[in-house]
Amino acid sequence: MLTSPPSSRRVLFVAISTVVALGAAVVCGLVIGPTSIATSRIVGDVLSHVGVGHSTLTWTQSSIVWQVRAPRMVLGLLAGAMLAVAGGTYQGVFRNPLADPYLLGVAAGAGLGATLAIVNIANASSVPTWTPLLAFVGAMVAVTLTWIVGGRSLHSTPATLVLAGVAVSALFTSAQTFLQQQSSTQSIARVYIWLLGSLGTSSWHSVEIVIPYVVLCVVVCVLAGRALDVMSVGDDEARSLGLSVRSVRLLVVGASSLGTAAIVSVVGLIGFVGIIVPHIVRLLVGTSYRRILPLSVIFGAAFLVLCDTVARTVMAPSELPLGVVTAVIGAPVFVLILSVRRMGSS
Repeated sequence: MLTSPPSSRRVLFVAISTVVALGAAVVCGLVIGPTSIATSRIVGDVLSHVGVGHSTLTWTQSSIVWQVRAPRMVLGLLAGAMLAVAGGTYQGVFRNPLADPYLLGVAAGAGLGATLAIVNIANASSVPTWTPLLAFVGAMVAVTLTWIVGGRSLHSTPATLVLAGVAVSALFTSAQTFLQQQSSTQSIARVYIWLLGSLGTSSWHSVEIVIPYVVLCVVVCVLAGRALDVMSVGDDEARSLGLSVRSVRLLVVGASSLGTAAIVSVVGLIGFVGIIVPHIVRLLVGTSYRRILPLSVIFGAAFLVLCDTVARTVMAPSELPLGVVTAVIGAPVFVLILSVRRMGSS
């Protein structure tokens, strides 16, 4: 753990490195796949879209790049950015380093909504098209219920909101388990696949669905960095400095939950991004959320696209669930971060 604020040169170096990593992730997302297409030809095709040179890709190769890989890569960027900045925001507003985007029942609500959609199609061969809608509705209902139970009081604290989230999550998870017990084995398998998260069904339509929510919510969270720095000294001290703590908490929790619900409704549950990315950024650039949140957006986007590249290539032509890859990478990284923080504080 850093004992003094990092130098501006260090922060600039980390920012440039993060942007370079994002560029590398974008290239990997477009270039790497079961069908081998030369990087130079893909770059040439990209440049041809802005009026530089001409494309040498065949119609089939162009379709693979722009209708399969590109929407998957863009959705991965959006999901990684949203989950990472939501994790950093939750950790700031609740002053809890273990907080993640699913803290207030988003995961449980989305899981219940998706389960409702999937188990009602009996033995159909595919997941119904309304699954994202019901998952989104379920996530927002859970967050709203959590706020009603734990956040409406003038004397509410982060602890009461978290406890309410735990209770609501338990309620929704129980309902989901009941539905799964009443459904067929085939439906249960599809529910578990959805819960593990994947970008395999990505399309430009999916991107169009989530991008307004993600852009708005990311902007709100990043702009709240200064307020979160003030809140880090405690609610009473923040109020004495003129900050409306309850209003800020409602705004940032609402934005984080809304953006997370939108992402989860499309790609399923993807763990560890919201926990480890803000921690890594914090170790590199210090504890100010004015630096942590914008860098988490870029780092999270790059991290998730690279994880997805691993998920779709390591067992090709089969594909690993994205949530499995983020867990395999995220769990040891999180343990390492905790060890570094422990040594730094000793």
